[in-house]
Amino acid sequence: MPKQQTEHLTELIRRLTKAEKRSFNIYTNRQGDQEDKLFMIVFEYIDKHGYLDEADILKKNPQLQKIQLPNIKANLYSQLLTNLRLLYRKKNEDIKTREIIDFATVLNSKGMYKASLDMLNKAKQNALSHEDYSLAFISLEYERVIENQYVTGSIAIKADIMEKESNTYLEKTSLNNALANLSVKTYAMYLKYGYVRSKRDSVLIEEFFKSHLPDIKDKQLGFYDKVYLYQSYTWYYYMMQDFANNYRFAQRWVDLFDSNPEWKGQNYVLYIKGLHNVLSASYMANRIDKFEPNFYKLSHFGKLNETNFNFNDKSIFEIANGTHLLNYIFLTGEYTNGVKMIEPIEVALEREKHDWDANRKLNFYYKLACVHFGAGDHSRCIDYLNTIINQPVIDVRNDIQCFARILNLIAHYELGNKLLISYQIKSVFKFLIKMEELQMVQKEVFSFLRKIPNMVNEQLKNEFISLRNKLVKYREDVFERRAFLYLDIIAWLDCKIQDKPIEMVIQENIRTNKLK
Repeated sequence: MPKQQTEHLTELIRRLTKAEKRSFNIYTNRQGDQEDKLFMIVFEYIDKHGYLDEADILKKNPQLQKIQLPNIKANLYSQLLTNLRLLYRKKNEDIKTREIIDFATVLNSKGMYKASLDMLNKAKQNALSHEDYSLAFISLEYERVIENQYVTGSIAIKADIMEKESNTYLEKTSLNNALANLSVKTYAMYLKYGYVRSKRDSVLIEEFFKSHLPDIKDKQLGFYDKVYLYQSYTWYYYMMQDFANNYRFAQRWVDLFDSNPEWKGQNYVLYIKGLHNVLSASYMANRIDKFEPNFYKLSHFGKLNETNFNFNDKSIFEIANGTHLLNYIFLTGEYTNGVKMIEPIEVALEREKHDWDANRKLNFYYKLACVHFGAGDHSRCIDYLNTIINQPVIDVRNDIQCFARILNLIAHYELGNKLLISYQIKSVFKFLIKMEELQMVQKEVFSFLRKIPNMVNEQLKNEFISLRNKLVKYREDVFERRAFLYLDIIAWLDCKIQDKPIEMVIQENIRTNKLK
């Protein structure tokens, strides 16, 4: 068994729940002779240690031969997946449908054509009940094969029916495929570019979106068609910084599930992501009145369904819940208290508890850095920013990587590291010029930071005031305002001008905005 597959095996065993391990033991005990179950020795070793040391396991178990080990590991991996498939066939409609198709194939091999056709019809109806037209089409394909062998007097009528069904499934699959592709491509653009940075960006993204949007006029959309459509619009408006429409389509996404509660249990992840986007839109629009009830709704949903979540469901829920816990801290300005609240997120990242992708890790690292910056712990802030700056993947979220470098310089300034700032300015400048279009906010802040090492303290207050006056005019600019979503640079300048902690300044601003 190749090294990568061995890693897959150990990772799979580490992720098994107690119930799944118990099920696997029962499953293996039902099988033949214990002598044929050498794979259980490997299973128990990995389960105990969390890894596989081949030299150690061979030494402790003489009945295992080195030459046998690759086949034993491959057998164990297969047995585990087979058992998990059996365990979840009642919970996962796709697995259930494929199993019925497999049964039909077995019956056909025994010459039981009618029984096989009955089974395929059952698979087809099951697939249609959860709008899986691709599996319905596969069932129909097998049905055609059998009808060609098991000729009946009604074959002409049957052929017409199968043709109509086939065309319907293909049409629906094609529409679903187009909407799913639009959703994925729009999300991929967001991951790479973040928010629009200029009028040119806005035009390019709008042209891309409209050119890939399928014609849905006069077409009856299914549940997942609507989900993919709402997803696409949600991410499109998010990139365009149109948070009103972003909120509108994210809410439609959630309302679709709330109106069809039977779909929640079939796809927890899609519902959680819908709530996540509603919360993101509320946060971006600074609407804590909409944010708080939806944050409670997300948390309550997680607690209510925790026992039903699989590993992936839990991972996605932790991402959404953690992200909006951080956003809640930003909306309330409670940074000092927030440092205690974010400890579970920090532990999960440190221990790599979940298999989170680079984009989500970058988001967490930057938001965690901002919380520590707001609480006045600049050293801890820099630790997280360095994690972002030193990331090997550099083509993900260039926007966050840019602001991480700027915030890093500011944090070093707060620690009095003027010499270090002078050293880092050059590398930051090299990174920033690689970006096709630097915003004016970034240019002004970076220009200011370049001058800091040569300034005397008497000059600083006037320079802070001067920079603030330059930046205020950009706060309402549709293409410049995104800079303030990443870093409340105005609040930081106010804290330097007023000689107050930044947390106090932010909380005063929040109270003032509530009175407006």
